[in-house]
Amino acid sequence: MVLRLTDKKAIVAEVSEVASTATSAVAAEYRGLTVGEMTELRQQARKVGVYMRVIRNTLVDRAVENTAFVCLRPVLQGPIILAFSRHEPGAAARLIKDFAKTHEKLVVKGIAIDGQLLDAKQLEFIANLPTKEEAISLLMAALKAPLTKLVRTLAEPHTKLVRAIAALRDQKQAAG
Repeated sequence: MVLRLTDKKAIVAEVSEVASTATSAVAAEYRGLTVGEMTELRQQARKVGVYMRVIRNTLVDRAVENTAFVCLRPVLQGPIILAFSRHEPGAAARLIKDFAKTHEKLVVKGIAIDGQLLDAKQLEFIANLPTKEEAISLLMAALKAPLTKLVRTLAEPHTKLVRAIAALRDQKQAAG
């Protein structure tokens, strides 16, 4: 499909806007996937809030120029699909990882987080990052644990005293 200059500028502006607000990006080669498989991948991406776009590498080069994803340039070779995580860093990596389990032709080329290019081997690590809600709950559990242990420690002598009195009472009732 031939794109006019205005179309190219619009695509570059759209991808640049998404890239400027995204937290991470995954570049994957989709060579060999059918149209149905690509449609399935796009539907899954919409469900989890991941922006996904197949775009010419030269246009990606321009779109990521002033963003943290300029580090993706070395992996932009061949047919590439870009997946941008807008809200949580691991969303796009989880999506690509799960989809690649059943579709071997989807090959991860690179992952970008905070201006750093990570290789495809890091996909598993990034995909296992907790979501925002999970991270908050882990933090709250870590903050709550010392207080809970302190309360248990302070309550333990009283609990032992009550048990000892109850055992003494039971012993006297059994004897008398």
